[in-house]
Amino acid sequence: MFSFLNKGNYWKIGLMLLGAAILAVTVLYSNFLAENLKRNEEKNIYLFKEALKEISKPEVNNNDITLLDTLVKAFPLPVIFEDENGMLEGQNFMGDENLNLEFLEAKKQEFLKVGGVPIEGSGYATHIYCFNSPMLMYIQLFPFVQVLLVGLYIALGYFLFNASRKSEQNRVWAGMAKETAHQLGTPISAILGWIEILKERLAGQEEGEEIVRELTKDIERLELVADRFSKIGSKPVLEKSDIYTELIEVKEYLQRRSPRKVNFNFETSDRPLLVPINKHLFAWVIENLIRNSLDALDGKGSITCKVFAHENHVIIELSDTGHGMAASKFKSIFKPGYSTKKRGWGLGLSLAKRIIEEYHRGKIYVKSSTPNVMTTFAIKLPI
Repeated sequence: MFSFLNKGNYWKIGLMLLGAAILAVTVLYSNFLAENLKRNEEKNIYLFKEALKEISKPEVNNNDITLLDTLVKAFPLPVIFEDENGMLEGQNFMGDENLNLEFLEAKKQEFLKVGGVPIEGSGYATHIYCFNSPMLMYIQLFPFVQVLLVGLYIALGYFLFNASRKSEQNRVWAGMAKETAHQLGTPISAILGWIEILKERLAGQEEGEEIVRELTKDIERLELVADRFSKIGSKPVLEKSDIYTELIEVKEYLQRRSPRKVNFNFETSDRPLLVPINKHLFAWVIENLIRNSLDALDGKGSITCKVFAHENHVIIELSDTGHGMAASKFKSIFKPGYSTKKRGWGLGLSLAKRIIEEYHRGKIYVKSSTPNVMTTFAIKLPI
């Protein structure tokens, strides 16, 4: 049972490893491109610096000045020139930014803040501030963009896979439930016939009639179970019902079939508390919780049920004095296939969760559990 659940996580691990591999390759390649571009820009800055030095030499002839001036003007990176009076002029920035003094001053301060050292020149270019190209910044930012895109891809894949798997599980459960309901029909009909025969043969015998009455109740319960199974997969009808009455009915049925040393303490009230529920499915949930409590009690102890009205919700707390569970199991016990018993498929609490959360728009959870002291399940339903 547990190995099945562990295997179900392999695809998640594989998806995470694939995403991590894609990110690693992307980051490494982006860093490779960024480093190469940075080295190329450093060469351009060096040539630009040398050309400015040569221009400032008095012995340079006019032809060389023209060539050097061409190199300076062809410099591809953003640059700010500062003259001896502190006036700024930009080159290779976007449009009007080359003459926008506020923008150029902000870029200059940004350059100095990160520890940049300006190139020393003369005249209109007493100080020269060179900046990396926007392309280098884009390449450096690309891994973060890639992380976001891959993360979205993984999240989308996870969502679609979960939705597909959940839809498939729902179809399997619905088909299995309806088939179970259909298969139960034949033996129930046959047992009803045998009960009628017993009624005739045991008529007038008080003990025999009591047995027939209890058998009749059990058959009614089987019919109810078949009806519940037939409703799986279809939208249930919710009707306002007194929650106290529904809880007491389930309690009384199971109490007669429980060990004598198990005490049932269920709250009652003279004032009805009306809650929209599907009686059959809600009773199924309570039965599952009580049966789990009986299994945990090992034949002796107590089962307590309390009901609270809070704002627009009603909260039902079902507690037992059984062996309890670790906090790490609070969520896993509601997963399909989880079971600590040798018999059964481990679908009871999973179906209970589905009935409460999907059909009744409520919530079911383990509120608390202290080993060998008390475990409390809570159901929260909208009124």
